[in-house]
Amino acid sequence: MTEALLDRTDTQTAERTYEVRTFGCQMNVHDSERISGLLEDAGYAKAPDGETPDLVVFNTCAVRENADNRLYGHLGQLKPLKESSGMQIAVGGCLAQKDQNTVLERAPWVDVVFGTHNIGSLPTLLERSRHNQEASIEILEALETFPSTLPTKRESVHSGWVSISVGCNNTCTFCIVPSLRGKEKDRRPGEILAEVQALVDDGAVEVTLLGQNVNTYGVEFGDRAAFAKLLRACGEIEGLERVRFTSPHPASFTDDVIDAMAETHNVMPQLHMPLQSGSDRILKAMRRSYRGKKFLGILDKVRERMPHAAVTTDIIVGFPGESEEDFEDTMCVVEASRFSSAFTFQYSPRPGTPAAEMEDQIPKEIVQKRFERLIALQNRITAEENAAMVGTTQELLVTADSGSKGEQTGRLTGRAPDNRLVHFSIPEGSPTPRPGDFVTVPITEAGSFHLLSDPAASDYQLRRSRAGDAWDRWQADSCGVGTTQVEGSKPGSVSLGMPTLRAQ
Repeated sequence: MTEALLDRTDTQTAERTYEVRTFGCQMNVHDSERISGLLEDAGYAKAPDGETPDLVVFNTCAVRENADNRLYGHLGQLKPLKESSGMQIAVGGCLAQKDQNTVLERAPWVDVVFGTHNIGSLPTLLERSRHNQEASIEILEALETFPSTLPTKRESVHSGWVSISVGCNNTCTFCIVPSLRGKEKDRRPGEILAEVQALVDDGAVEVTLLGQNVNTYGVEFGDRAAFAKLLRACGEIEGLERVRFTSPHPASFTDDVIDAMAETHNVMPQLHMPLQSGSDRILKAMRRSYRGKKFLGILDKVRERMPHAAVTTDIIVGFPGESEEDFEDTMCVVEASRFSSAFTFQYSPRPGTPAAEMEDQIPKEIVQKRFERLIALQNRITAEENAAMVGTTQELLVTADSGSKGEQTGRLTGRAPDNRLVHFSIPEGSPTPRPGDFVTVPITEAGSFHLLSDPAASDYQLRRSRAGDAWDRWQADSCGVGTTQVEGSKPGSVSLGMPTLRAQ
């Protein structure tokens, strides 16, 4: 190795910076927080905006058809930058688990490939690749360590994700996740509650419980009531003001969970319930073990116990064999469900799934027309549901993101208990909240996808919170006032005692 290269390597490892780019669902977002926590425990620092990092990590998704193209497009854009700067590139997540060696075949300039089961190996793999000056790949077929035992760099001052399970025991014909994340593995309740408590101690006032099928939690240790018990136990944690969860499966959604939601003071009146299709015939072809009548019955029970609950969903348009009648069944269920919003997808065949091999794949132009009709219906319902909120009073958890028009309008942003997005103004002379504080305001106007509040001073109430106090501490630390260097807009790491590896 030349003296110049040695000098460059010493400089890089002494001040190594990173950037994590996340594609996919909440599980991927949570995994990215783990990746960031691991890297910072290993001596890396997040790259300042606008600066070229020494390391770029892609945490990928494999659910949608364009996931591959998106990743390899990004990798292609980084190739010349890597050649000129010597940065490292790592690819992890579901697409890495699926493609494995294909990643290096298509993008040989990638340094590290790691799967969904061995996130904790990333710092070691990066060091090995740097030392050996060759690509390092490690894809495990079974979970190495539960992700939530790894250190975390949370992305929100006031909120945190908590994985209660990983993997999935279902066999939906359109989904590749079970083959990439494995069978369901459940954490013990005590471990989960200890992590929730650690987040609360770190300033969080809101947690979201995560699982591929969050309401089947407990199946591994034989307790079908475990999820409802977990929700009630969260209600006993002092300082935890809001509890959410995602995503449940309709086939496993039981009355005890509805009761726990309604009777636990800090479980929010919000439910994300994936429908996928309103056609019983298509649900059967998807191997979704519920039917439209059961789905609507669950929503009726939820709204009977929680009249103001907001329900969101996932819907796939154009599944193989979907007829016009099947699609109309979906439209009818959507109309009856009154979702506050919906994540809608055009079916895309994923290699390795049974649906990809089915006959009667629907032509793209038909799928597109149906998709547009569904979007139009749901947009109308969303607007109507938002309009019904005008005149109500909502307590908002203030976020750090003021929205794309925040600078122009002067409004801040918060989340209502049912998770609706609200942009609000501060009356002249009234105190300004910090991210993590709560404000109580009237809803004065409804937008297509958000709510607005322009309150009078008499209608505006501010409640300062522990999360807002934590924001102040982290802001002070970021300015060098405190003793721990933490980004101003981010909370500190939460670790449950895993050993650390420092970058050399």
